[in-house]
Amino acid sequence: MRKILMMLAILAAPVQAQQVASAEGGVLRALDKVSGVSRDVEMRRGETARVGNLNVTMNECRYPSGNPAGDAYAELEIVETGDENRLFAGWMIASAPALSALEHPRYDIWVIRCTTS
Repeated sequence: MRKILMMLAILAAPVQAQQVASAEGGVLRALDKVSGVSRDVEMRRGETARVGNLNVTMNECRYPSGNPAGDAYAELEIVETGDENRLFAGWMIASAPALSALEHPRYDIWVIRCTTS
C-alpha cells in the first residue's frame, strides 16, 4: 500500500514547464526531392528566404534556456511564390520534424537549430 501511495504522490506532482529563450535566428534544412539536393538556410528572425519557388519566413526560433544546442523549435510561414495561400504556418520542432511538417510535392523543409549570435 505504501508503494502505491508513493507512486501516486510522484505522479500527482506538478509538471514544471521548461524555460525557453528566443534566438536571433535559426538554421533550416531544405531538400529538393526531385534533384536530391539539400542545403542549409541560415535566417534571422523576421527574415524571408527563397527555397526554389517557396518563400520561407522565420517569425521566431526558441531553444531551452541555458542550452542553445538543445531542441530548437521555430515558427515558420511558407508560401509558394505568386500565391497568397499559405502552405505551412506554425511551429516546427527540430527533434520531431514529422510532427508538424510541410506538405509539398517537391520540397521538404525542417528546423536544424537556433542561432544565438
